[in-house]
Amino acid sequence: MDDSTFKALSRTGTPGRYAAFADLVDLAPAAAFIRGSDGRYLWANHAYAHLYGTVPEQVIGKYIEDLDEPAEADQFRALDQEILSRGTPVRHTLAYRRRDGSAGRAVGHRFPVRENARTCVAGIYVDVTDHLRATVQWQEAEENLQALRDHSGLPCALLSANGRVVEASAAAAELFQVSPHDLVGRRAHTLLAPEPDLDLDRLHRRWTGLISRRTRRVETSAVLVDAHGMQRRAQLHLTTIGHSAGRARHVWAVVTHQSLAHEAHPALTAAQIRILSLLAEGSSNGDIATSLHLSRQTVDYHLSRLRHLLGAATRPALVARAYVLGILAPRAWPPRSATAAHPLSTV
Repeated sequence: MDDSTFKALSRTGTPGRYAAFADLVDLAPAAAFIRGSDGRYLWANHAYAHLYGTVPEQVIGKYIEDLDEPAEADQFRALDQEILSRGTPVRHTLAYRRRDGSAGRAVGHRFPVRENARTCVAGIYVDVTDHLRATVQWQEAEENLQALRDHSGLPCALLSANGRVVEASAAAAELFQVSPHDLVGRRAHTLLAPEPDLDLDRLHRRWTGLISRRTRRVETSAVLVDAHGMQRRAQLHLTTIGHSAGRARHVWAVVTHQSLAHEAHPALTAAQIRILSLLAEGSSNGDIATSLHLSRQTVDYHLSRLRHLLGAATRPALVARAYVLGILAPRAWPPRSATAAHPLSTV
């Protein structure tokens, strides 16, 4: 390239044959340049000059060593020579120092172009610093979530929108007496006891609200059943993932409290649940009868029936069994049912 051509280039900033290329990328967010075989910049767009904290006019006409550290300049010259000798494009990652002093990364291609019968090197790069940082943050969040899932000891599972288990913690697999591999792919409703039906209906309505994003979080209870048919009432926290306006794709389900595993027993009536809550509160048989507008004989019958159903010989044992089986809420006072499915239970 002769001096007259270079002077014209310096004034316009654009080689004549590659004006279309320059016009295309001059104001584009991708950083681009054209450099001669001697390492002198023939053209650069605003995004490329911005990498060095300057403007294109301050880049054109300078050599690689004028802008980059010696070690980096040697690397760039060697890359240019590789492109010139091979005549084929090369994908390259550019490390640079951002204007705020932080490290930056740009990814792109360098390729040969012809100008005045001479081969030059052109390059176009996209700054991926923010993308890489977001990727690292996402990976760290994934690792933290996996650590929480695997080491917190809480039974938890990631569920798809159609209620299938996508991921599960070791504690969740232990709760259901299966391996984590066997738990993944199961439909969540197969892990719930079929009774009482009212509980499942309510849970389904709340699940529908989650998936449609009418709500983001739900706290509820359900009766879980393991591989051996043993049941336990559990407190469930359901949370959708993401903030998009469309349907939720995944839901995290976490068990925060659970009763002891027990064999299935007949579903208790609303009156029986209320009697247990009053009994746990310290009410006598007469007090219970007065509160529920029942006869003393009816209360005595219900208590006798409850002792038989729950396998408890005494009043204190009956109260204890009501708590460990998850019939009564463990964190509520005055005592109340662990589920609001019973219309006569206090909430």
